[in-house]
Amino acid sequence: MDSLHILVEQGKVLYLGISDTPAWIVAAANTYAREKGKTPFSVYQGRWNILLRDFERDIIPMARHFNMALCPWDVLGSGKFKSRKEIEARQKSGEGLRSFFSGGEQSESERAISEALEKVASEHGEDISVTAVALAYVMQKTRNVFPIIGGRKIEHLQDNIKALSIHLSDKQIEYLESVKSGFDAGFPTTMIGDDPHETGSQAFLLSSSAPIAFQRNAKPIGHE
Repeated sequence: MDSLHILVEQGKVLYLGISDTPAWIVAAANTYAREKGKTPFSVYQGRWNILLRDFERDIIPMARHFNMALCPWDVLGSGKFKSRKEIEARQKSGEGLRSFFSGGEQSESERAISEALEKVASEHGEDISVTAVALAYVMQKTRNVFPIIGGRKIEHLQDNIKALSIHLSDKQIEYLESVKSGFDAGFPTTMIGDDPHETGSQAFLLSSSAPIAFQRNAKPIGHE
């Protein structure tokens, strides 16, 4: 952190970001920076999408605490979040699915979540794609999310832009998360909850000992 701060002082770097690092290391680094008057990390980059939700276990709470922005990658499941119609169209044109992290075919989980994303997309209009809903999901889970996405065609860009106009209801988010995610926040979050105000949290275990003035987690801009 001392060395990175020197780069900021020299004007070679404006802001500090960190990628694919355990939350406890980032928290320790930022705490040191605050105590010593150094520049802390202001943005975190890591893998996150509707199927791979480990980001929500420690990374997002850490980012909230340090007021950090989030730049998730693989938001579109390495290009595997596709409707059946889209896959058939690609097959006819001789174009397969990407295979950077896995094979060139959809897994059972990717197929199931794609169908769920397609169902939610249809509820928002005929011109809304599976990928637009997948993008909207991560941007509406917490604040200051700036997905890292790519595109090879103009329609990819257009689909990405449409994600900005989609407002997913709590019911739609709950439905998407119920399909093949297998996500477990783990202890102690499963016992006390990330937010004691939310349904299902065990906040009574805390409130039975003392009164709690707990501030609700802020929602993304435009979704207050």
